Amino acid sequence: MPKFHWEDFTPGQVTEYGPREVTADEIKAFAAEFDPQPMHLDEEAARASLVGGLCASGWHSCAILMRIIADGFVLDSASMGATGCPEVKWLAPVRPGDRLRVRMKVLGTRASNSRPDLGFVDARFDMLNADDLPVMTLTSHLMLGRRTGAAP
Repeated sequence: MPKFHWEDFTPGQVTEYGPREVTADEIKAFAAEFDPQPMHLDEEAARASLVGGLCASGWHSCAILMRIIADGFVLDSASMGATGCPEVKWLAPVRPGDRLRVRMKVLGTRASNSRPDLGFVDARFDMLNADDLPVMTLTSHLMLGRRTGAAP
């Protein structure tokens, strides 16, 4: 039985999840598979690049955020996925050794008009490093099941 349902999310609510430490090996492994650019694969090439050192791919940062929120609440919720992410911004490089956490702010909620068992949660996720520097932000339209007996 999921712990979290649509009714557990209210506009203005802020919750933090994590942390998760990023390693050079995982940065390189993700990059080798999905984003084989030099600044994600090779430390010397990364030092000579615009970012000035090895850093995670932006797509890897998205995957890390998903892992943190999956462990934080998604896997213990009545999640039905999401309708999309209208905004993703990579604000600062994610480096080996960074300890990342995610701050979720609920921007709004609404019950589905066509499915009484479903509600929508608009959320903003800010991923922060140990120095409280935002490294990424993402907004998403989450779909969550409502508790049994919820009114349409």
